Amino acid sequence: MTSAATDLRNADPHPAAQWSLLVGFNPEQADCTTAVVLKILDNKCKMLPGEKLAVMAIYDAVRHLASPLFECAVHDAIRAARQQPGTLTLEAVHPLRVHAEAAIPKPVMKRYKAFLRDGLFG
Repeated sequence: MTSAATDLRNADPHPAAQWSLLVGFNPEQADCTTAVVLKILDNKCKMLPGEKLAVMAIYDAVRHLASPLFECAVHDAIRAARQQPGTLTLEAVHPLRVHAEAAIPKPVMKRYKAFLRDGLFG
């Protein structure tokens, strides 16, 4: 194991990850987090860099809570795009993002964004 991997494992969790565990995300919120991560990886997200980092940390903390809305392939594609962000992996994210946006009703996503804004960024 490399020292970088050891450092990561021993690092304190991001405050946003701690917050997500404290408030107890439900499967719907975990799905919305996954959708936002896909949007971030597809370069379509308008969040500030620190906000994007916070959402990625939340995803890492709550992805296991996601409902069956997203198959394992979605999480595998996210992992691949994060580990080796290249043209092929990032191109694979685009149709997944489009599907996520179509699958999650707009009022649900709007409620999730307000939840994030109020609880984390507010």
